[in-house]
Amino acid sequence: MITLTATDRIIINGLQGGFPLSERPYADAADMLGISEGELIERLAALVAAGAVSRFGPLWNSEEMGGAVCLAAMAVPAERFEAVAEQVNRHPEIAHNYERGHELNMWFVISSLDPERITSTAAAIEAETGLKVWLMPKEEEFFVGFRVEV
Repeated sequence: MITLTATDRIIINGLQGGFPLSERPYADAADMLGISEGELIERLAALVAAGAVSRFGPLWNSEEMGGAVCLAAMAVPAERFEAVAEQVNRHPEIAHNYERGHELNMWFVISSLDPERITSTAAAIEAETGLKVWLMPKEEEFFVGFRVEV
């Protein structure tokens, strides 16, 4: 169990809506949150290291940049789940990876500026794990403003 400090909660809640695009984005974000730039950088690194936050960084709209994005899923034996998740997550094209209570229990997003990397990344994961990757390309996009207050 991860215990969040009051500052951690301020950071997580405060940065879900965006991050400044400026010469000193961490300084500007820290000012907005009422903490120092150094403290923000230190706490973000600690949150990622502790697993409270899976990653902190930009999420590019690959399709708007001429690339592609695709939802994928796998049926992973429970005893192999953590090892397979590590294999999948080693690929820089993997943006998200989640466990689900379903026969297809591992769901992730493959994103690349080169649309052909979607299928080649899926093929590489299949070769590495010996498990089928089910690709589910997007047919229609919906925007859901999802926030999780902690």
